[in-house]
Amino acid sequence: MSRRVAVSGYYGFGNTGDEAIALAITREIKKRGMTPLLLSNTPQESAQTYGSEAAARMKPLPLLLAVARSSVLLSGGGGLLQDKTSARTLSYYLGVIRLARFLGKRVVIFNQSVGPLSPEGGCRVAAALKGLRIIVRDAGSLETLEGLGLRGELGGDPALLLSPTPGLPRDLQSVIIAPRGDVTGALEPLREVTVQLRRAGRHVTALSFMPDHDDAAAHALGANHVVSTRDPQTALDTVARSGYVIGVRLHALILAAAAGTPFSGVAYDPKVQGFCADAGAPSHPLPPVPLTLVEEAVRRVTPDWNAIEDMKLRASHSFSQALN
Repeated sequence: MSRRVAVSGYYGFGNTGDEAIALAITREIKKRGMTPLLLSNTPQESAQTYGSEAAARMKPLPLLLAVARSSVLLSGGGGLLQDKTSARTLSYYLGVIRLARFLGKRVVIFNQSVGPLSPEGGCRVAAALKGLRIIVRDAGSLETLEGLGLRGELGGDPALLLSPTPGLPRDLQSVIIAPRGDVTGALEPLREVTVQLRRAGRHVTALSFMPDHDDAAAHALGANHVVSTRDPQTALDTVARSGYVIGVRLHALILAAAAGTPFSGVAYDPKVQGFCADAGAPSHPLPPVPLTLVEEAVRRVTPDWNAIEDMKLRASHSFSQALN
């Protein structure tokens, strides 16, 4: 019987970025002859979508049984260990880690971004992670860990390992803009970017990564058309057909890197700035300057593709580090 690997993350909430992580992780675990078990908000749907096992992440008994039946817990990927969203979010993920440790399971912090953390949150993370193998997806998180007295290794976001559908045509005149509904400071500048790009003859697609949260922002941009999806492959293929991506959503940028499409980030959060820095791609603080983003998209400013290839190799190698 194959080893079961429990995976703790923000799965089953209709966020295309996190579902891209789930797709990549379940594929890589299965490639290694093991059985993935996703802790999901919608376990039945997740099991069907990824051909994996799944359990209800917020129900104590199914969660306990899922971890008890597994030999390994991967905490990640994603930006889980932070208390910017809420202290309750951090408590949940640290609670799952503590449960797995209590049950004697191998626990790996897996390709996460760590932070931002309050002083209290930092102390809690330092205590919960002491002695664990910690693999993070960006160099900034290594610095955060160092400040907590923890040692980490640099991996890469699992979604970098996804591939577009073969043979897709690329339209270099097409630009994707991926907003976030809750980052309102980016909306007006991105609306101006859309106007200027369309004047320059570009075809602008607004890509909504989390329909419940991003659709209103996507429709407000004034793009040529809107793509709203929860399916990571659809999002990846949309990005692969385009000539440039401007992303507030982190995984719009990560899928652009996976697809070989140049990109610029709007760094509403350190994880966006961290990914762009590691990838040698432009990133902009809030609010971004529309003219700069337009110039980058028209010129198709390229990231450091060698750095991105290194990220992909580290992402692949991290599975061997975590599971062997």
